[in-house]
Amino acid sequence: MPGDFSTVPIVDFSRLTDPTSRDEELSRLRDAIFVVGFLYLINTGLEDSIHRTHKELPSLFNLPAEVKERCNMINSPSFRGTLGWGQRLLRPRPIFARYHVLFLQFDFGTPGMREWTENEPFWKRLEGPNQYPDYPGAEKLVRNYIESIDSLAQKFVHLVAESLSLPPDTFDEFKGSMSRLKFVKYPPAKALSQGVGPHKDSAGLFTFLSQDNIGGLQVLNNNGEWIDAPPLEDSLVVNIQQGFEAITGGICPATTHRVIAPTAKTRYSIPFFLSVRLDLTLEKLQASASHIKARLPVPNTEKRRDVDVPSEFLSPLYSCFGEAHLRNRIISHPDVGKKWYPDLYEKYSQQRL
Repeated sequence: MPGDFSTVPIVDFSRLTDPTSRDEELSRLRDAIFVVGFLYLINTGLEDSIHRTHKELPSLFNLPAEVKERCNMINSPSFRGTLGWGQRLLRPRPIFARYHVLFLQFDFGTPGMREWTENEPFWKRLEGPNQYPDYPGAEKLVRNYIESIDSLAQKFVHLVAESLSLPPDTFDEFKGSMSRLKFVKYPPAKALSQGVGPHKDSAGLFTFLSQDNIGGLQVLNNNGEWIDAPPLEDSLVVNIQQGFEAITGGICPATTHRVIAPTAKTRYSIPFFLSVRLDLTLEKLQASASHIKARLPVPNTEKRRDVDVPSEFLSPLYSCFGEAHLRNRIISHPDVGKKWYPDLYEKYSQQRL
């Protein structure tokens, strides 16, 4: 198995479900998980759903400002709602200077979540209701997309386990109750502007990204080189999140990536973040995942980690995944953090991982 990559591999979901090609494609999936942490997933059966959703995005983002403002993320302690250009702040640490990202987004969670109550852990407040824009069919659009992509995600995680020579249900016990969906718009900017800076996805197990035909996504390889992940029609870009990295004890690491802002046309993307259980403690995780780690080889990621992004989920500073994820949200969205969690904002903003 090669030790690095210069392109993002393609895995065919239909071949993974075909007994005649399953073993060969599981081997491709295994290499993609260990070597890259990113892959294109094709022939998923969700193409029509994805096209319908993308078709609605320009209209959603062109809603009047006052309509979008009514569901601003600042209103939600669960970090749901709209996010304006430059509001988000990723990873304030010396290696990556503070920066604002150049995008606008709608942020949703699995529908049906109830309001937090004071007798629940403070981090449980992350799992709350959505704010939907006043747009015909918006809630139905979100519900349908999450339902279809979540079904695919569950099957994919079983296939990942099989590719690693583990029972298909190995990772089921780690799945959380609220996954996340974003509709994202990147307006044109100056050449080589940073759409989103170097980061790892932090919310759960895997990300399933639908991107349009504009491009800009780049992935960091083990040699510290940025590799383009150009659009591939009717594909989903799938990548490991920090939750899966933690479950495998860092053996299957999340891969750092970034987005270069478009210069001439607007870029739209739809990422879905498959959740991880928020009540998992580091001790519980280490005990329950020890049999997983024992069966997985250790990859060589030393060079990549020289410019890599740390993981809250692997830090003993936090009581459980829920607190680690809340810390991530508070630091990434300081305006929301200061409003709803002022004491925690002061505490977390002084920490370094």
